[in-house]
Amino acid sequence: MGKRKVISEDELSNMVLPEGTDVLGVADKLLGYDRISVKCQDGHERLCRIRGKMKRRVWIRQGDVVLVSPWDFQRDKRGDIIWRYTRAQAEMLRRKGMLTI
Repeated sequence: MGKRKVISEDELSNMVLPEGTDVLGVADKLLGYDRISVKCQDGHERLCRIRGKMKRRVWIRQGDVVLVSPWDFQRDKRGDIIWRYTRAQAEMLRRKGMLTI
């Protein structure tokens, strides 16, 4: 088998935008393992988990802007983090008016 290639942020040129039920949010508290409390743009504070594809490839810190996909059940309380934006990407979202937090 070999080592798995880790993709750095510089290589990620395409930016994922919210679509459908996805919401933008800011990581509020790191709760351990893969759980993070996220303050979302729609006014809810959700307990989110980092999805498996991102778990050891992307590190999320407090204050990072993330894209959250709410669960089908417990929509207002739980969700999955599907993307973390870099600082430059977060500034671009603020300039476009998509991020108001």
